[in-house]
Amino acid sequence: MTCWRLDTATQTLVVATDGGVPAAVYWGARLPEDEDLHALRAAAEPCLTGGMLDVLPPLSLTPTPGGSWQGQPGLVLRQADGTVLTPRFRFELAEQDARGLVLVSRDATAGLTLRHTLTVHPTGFLGLRSALVAESPVRVDWLAAPVLPVAAEVSDILDVAGRWIGEFQIERTPFVTGQRVRESRTGRSGQEHPPYALFTAPGCRNTAGEAWALHYAWSGGHRMIAEGLQDGRRQVQFGHAGGAETEPGLAFESAELLVTYSGEGLNGIATRFQHDVRTRIVTWPEPLDRRPRPVHYNCWEAVYFRHDLDSLTAIAERAAALGAERFVLDDGWFGRRDDDTSSLGDWIVDRRKWPDGLMPLIRVVEALGMRFGLWVEPEMVSEDSDLFRAHPDWVLGPLDQTRGRNQLVLDLARADVRDHLFLRLSALLAEHPIDYLKWDHNRLLPVVDAAQTRGIYELLARLRAAHPGVEIESCASGGGRIDAGILALTQRVWLSDSNDALERLRIQHDAALFLPMAVTGSHVGPRHCHTSGRVLDMSLRARTAAQRHMGFEMDLRELTDTEAACLGAVTAWWKANRDWLVTADILRLDASDPAVLAEQQLAQDGARFVVWSAQVATSRQSLPLPLRLTRLDPRARYRVRLTNPGDCPPQARGPNALRAGAVELSGAALMQQGLSLPVAWPGTLYMLEGERLDPAAPRLP
Repeated sequence: MTCWRLDTATQTLVVATDGGVPAAVYWGARLPEDEDLHALRAAAEPCLTGGMLDVLPPLSLTPTPGGSWQGQPGLVLRQADGTVLTPRFRFELAEQDARGLVLVSRDATAGLTLRHTLTVHPTGFLGLRSALVAESPVRVDWLAAPVLPVAAEVSDILDVAGRWIGEFQIERTPFVTGQRVRESRTGRSGQEHPPYALFTAPGCRNTAGEAWALHYAWSGGHRMIAEGLQDGRRQVQFGHAGGAETEPGLAFESAELLVTYSGEGLNGIATRFQHDVRTRIVTWPEPLDRRPRPVHYNCWEAVYFRHDLDSLTAIAERAAALGAERFVLDDGWFGRRDDDTSSLGDWIVDRRKWPDGLMPLIRVVEALGMRFGLWVEPEMVSEDSDLFRAHPDWVLGPLDQTRGRNQLVLDLARADVRDHLFLRLSALLAEHPIDYLKWDHNRLLPVVDAAQTRGIYELLARLRAAHPGVEIESCASGGGRIDAGILALTQRVWLSDSNDALERLRIQHDAALFLPMAVTGSHVGPRHCHTSGRVLDMSLRARTAAQRHMGFEMDLRELTDTEAACLGAVTAWWKANRDWLVTADILRLDASDPAVLAEQQLAQDGARFVVWSAQVATSRQSLPLPLRLTRLDPRARYRVRLTNPGDCPPQARGPNALRAGAVELSGAALMQQGLSLPVAWPGTLYMLEGERLDPAAPRLP
């Protein structure tokens, strides 16, 4: 038996082999440095009983049917002519250094080599990849990333579901015998079930307990399988969706599976994801401490396709006066694009709307002190377009396929399609001072095709190399493509097409399990929400947007003086605090009242925080329940004040300390007793600012 271990600050993965494909024999909390791995492996070896094979088939990093494995295999393989292959791999060699471990197994008879690459990331994640190399062409129906065991103490699976304008819905399912399968076949990582999964022990909540997390860093169709075997063992697999690899080939590879463990509840998982995305996965045009995240303005819900210079100039002037620093011209500027039935693919400025091109608007925007951004949807084509008329053969899938949003998808596996898109977009960026592209993807793929995902990665990488100063947002009908694969090539995600602040509060709260503030776009929408019909107060709308990368998306000419004053004040607060907020940990709080949704954003040095407490429904009890904070220094003292006491309703009366002024308490008191907030109407978002007091700081009278 040969054993290896990989460690991050919080977790250990132990891998062992007795001659076959190596297996993960432990994944969980970090073990002591001097742990005897052979004894660990031996202690975990189960005995046998009646009704079983004489040898227990191992749960290897890639379990295969050829070894009497009775659960879900990690590799399903056929010869090029369709004949099923049942390889029998033997371990061949291992290479380990400070960066990780590479394990190679071979089936010499079948001419197959299986490679597992296990990488240690300094951000607290392990990155796991499987690769298969064949001497003659084979078809891969399923290749999982390295397969991990799931601890016996895990009681629940938390995975992510959702829909358009209702993204990041956390679903909790008991882990039972049998399989839980989640498969995205839309060609995107998807709103329906993006590639994240959490496994929790009994009693795990936001601020305490054990949790294990996995994220498949892939922007196309994918599958997750969580399986409990009848013998009591459990496994979890992630890979490309079944049938995503459509052609025979000699080399296949999974995406990277990012995994981590927390003994500090879901917040331990969340802060690790947030840090990993912000510091390792995303490549910024300039470091965040030198180029602050700009306040965004997007004109979509103000003008839709109705573009004219005078109207947009008036809106730009109002946006700048309210604090916007980037102006984004959305859909409708190209081809003959008056609605969503035409012109995708014709990335030429519409001279009917813009007789002098885009530069007159850009000059206005720059004169107002803002940068200019532009909407594009390059992966799509309209039937009513010059591009489609010239190249109907560039469409992905059959021409008689069902349409989506009146459009078709371009086949990005084709080099000529990628070349054409690169030349058009690169020319657009070279001819205009554009520092931001809102890159949309508004329909599902007609087929599940891994080559399409590799194609968009190649195109984005090429554009990034040619125009490194341009920031790109991943938008896909809102949150339809949010994963580490696309974030390695972009810098912002449009979390949802919903600008309804009440919907956004929940979406942002659950997405914080995986995403930091720096990449998460959130905009102040119109008074009358275009996606829900609700009419919501400006304080709620503005403060909800201020939880993340703040922006506006409405006709600013409709604002009353009172609304403009509120929006301007919240925007000024966000700009004054964004330098520390951009790296703050977003911590979900365990509110005792299910009608309250609360989070705490804590600065990296722990010296300051902001708490957002949203009354999203009517409480069952008469008075608010205390809200306990988290991750403060129990010995330190903190001054906390309610930033927006003016949002208290008339029914809020009596002696509430936060309404009267600031309070000073120890970290222990804030975490153990908590704070009693004023009574709130549904749709109220209270904002508390806290600072750690220097021992020499004067006390409140």
